[in-house]
Amino acid sequence: MLNYSDYLVEHLEKDYHYLSHLFSASEGLTIEKFIIRQKVERAKELISYAELSMAEVAQQLGYSSPAHLSRQFRQMTGLTPTDFQRLGPAPFARRGLDSLI
Repeated sequence: MLNYSDYLVEHLEKDYHYLSHLFSASEGLTIEKFIIRQKVERAKELISYAELSMAEVAQQLGYSSPAHLSRQFRQMTGLTPTDFQRLGPAPFARRGLDSLI
């Protein structure tokens, strides 16, 4: 599995330090922090659906373990994934097709 920095270098054919500097100057955060934020946002969505276990969410998002996902989730949100799930369904929670008609 290719890591994100290698993927960017390979596909953009630019030095990673150059890309990282450009991204940070433009977005105000590192590429790594941006990717973590995106993964945590997706984890929040998946956790809200309550259809997958934490191990399945972690695997789907490319984490080495559920514990690694939990650590990053807590760093970004201040909540554990379990505490987040206890908050209840998100406004974007899935609804059955029959409820849409």
